[in-house]
Amino acid sequence: MLARILLIFIAVITFFPAHSQVETLNRKAAGYRGIWYFIGATKNEYAYKYSGGLGTYPANHYPFSVYAPAVQRTFFCYGGVTDSTSRELCHLIGFFDHKTGMVSRPTLLLNKQTDDAHDNPIIQIDNQGYIWIFSTSHGTERPSFIHRSRKPYDIDTFDRIDANRQNEKGETVPFSNFSYVQSYYQNGRGFFNLMTHYDRNVLVYGANKPRRTIAYITSPDGKNWSAWQDIAIIEEGHYQSSGQKGNKIGSAFNYHPNTKVGAGLDYRTNLYYVETDDFGKSWHTADGKPVQLPLKDTLNPALVNDYRKLRQNVYIGDVNYDSQNRPIILYITSKGPEPGPGNGPYEWHVAHWTGQHWDIHTVTQSDHNYDMGSLYVEGNLWRIIGSVEAGPQPFGTGGELAMLESRDAGKTWKSVKTVTQNSVRNHTYPRRPVAANPGFYAFWADGNARKPSASFLYFGNRQGQVFQLPAEMKADFEKPVVVK
Repeated sequence: MLARILLIFIAVITFFPAHSQVETLNRKAAGYRGIWYFIGATKNEYAYKYSGGLGTYPANHYPFSVYAPAVQRTFFCYGGVTDSTSRELCHLIGFFDHKTGMVSRPTLLLNKQTDDAHDNPIIQIDNQGYIWIFSTSHGTERPSFIHRSRKPYDIDTFDRIDANRQNEKGETVPFSNFSYVQSYYQNGRGFFNLMTHYDRNVLVYGANKPRRTIAYITSPDGKNWSAWQDIAIIEEGHYQSSGQKGNKIGSAFNYHPNTKVGAGLDYRTNLYYVETDDFGKSWHTADGKPVQLPLKDTLNPALVNDYRKLRQNVYIGDVNYDSQNRPIILYITSKGPEPGPGNGPYEWHVAHWTGQHWDIHTVTQSDHNYDMGSLYVEGNLWRIIGSVEAGPQPFGTGGELAMLESRDAGKTWKSVKTVTQNSVRNHTYPRRPVAANPGFYAFWADGNARKPSASFLYFGNRQGQVFQLPAEMKADFEKPVVVK
C-alpha cells in the first residue's frame, strides 16, 4: 500500500514538476532586464526560427500593460531575468507614474522555473483597482497561476488565488493550467479570458500530438470560472489574437491544416474572425450573422480570406476597431516558416470590415514571420508601431521600430517616424497598453536575434520618443533613460 501511495506521489510531481518550487516571492528586483529566448535552431546563417528579447512575446498574450486613470499610472508586466547571465524566466511587474515621470523598481513575483518565454505573464486591473497577473504555461507540462495585488493600484505584494472552474460534467475542478491568454475586464460582468487548451488523441495524424484548441472562459471575481467554451476545433488547431471595444470582444484566428507530412504547426494559414457583444452568450460574424461554436469546417462564415488557396502562412498581430466599432485585423503573410529571404515577401496587411465586406490592404513589408506591430485607432487616424525596418540582425525576429499612419481606412500608409535607429540589438513585440496614455504608448524589449544576449525593456510615447527602463536601480523610483 505504501509503495502504491509513493508511486502516485511521484506521478503527481512528475506531471507538474515545478509546482512545488514556484513560490510567490513578492520582492524587489535590481532593475529591468528581459528574457532572451529562442526556438527552432536552423542550419543556416539565421540561427533560429525566431529568437531575441521576448519579454513582451507572444502576440497571443494580452495585455502586458494597462493605464489606470484613477492614479495616472501605467502598470505593466513582462518576462524577465534577475541578471543578464540568467535564462530563468521570472514574472515581474512595474509601473510608470505619469505625474512624476518616474518608474518604480519592479516587483519580482515568481520564478517560473523555465526558460520558455511562452510562459510570459499578462496583467489586468479590475474595477476596484486590484492588479491581476495571469501566469501562463506553454502546454500542459507546467502549472499556471493567478495572483491579485493585496491593495488596489499597488505592486508591492500579491496573493496567489486558488481559482477553480467548471469542467464539461459541471464539476468544480482547479483552474491550474492555461495557455496563450488574452484577458478583458468589463464592469458588472468581470473577466473574459480567451485562452488555449491542449487536446490529445483527436487528430487524424499523430496519435499523441495535441490540438491547440482556442476557447474562452469567464469569471465574475477572478476566483470562480466557468467551463471553457471552444471557439474553433478545425483540424490541428489555431492561434488567436483578439481585441475589445466597449462590450464587443472579437477573436481573429488562423488554423493548422491536417498534414500527414509537412510543416505541422509551422503551417498556419487562413484568416477568421468572430465576435460577441454579450460576454460570450452568443457569437456572430462581422456582419452580425449568428454562428454556432465551435467552428469545425475550414470554409465557414467566419472566414475573412482563404490563404490556404494562396499557399501562404498567416501570423496575426493585433485586433482593433474603427470609429464605427467595426473590426480591423493586423497580420503578416509569407510563403513559409523558415527565416530568410526565400520565404518573402513578409507582407503586412490590414483586413477591415466596412459594413458590407472585408477590405484587405497591404501596409508594408518586413523581413521575418515573427515581426509584430500594434494597431492604434484614434478617430479617422490609424497608426501602427511595429518592427517593419531591418535591424542590426536582418532576417531575424524584430528590427528597427517605425510608426506608420493611415487616414483613409487603411488603403494607404505612410511612415511618419523612425522610432528606433542605429540599434545594437533588434527591437521586438511593441505592445499597445489598454487605454493607452500618450506618455506610455508602446512597450517592448530588445535582444540579439543571432545569439544569446542581454535584453532591455523600453517604452515610447505617442510622439515616438523612446525611453529605456533602468537595468540597475539605486532607488525605488527613478527616471527612465531617454534614448536619443
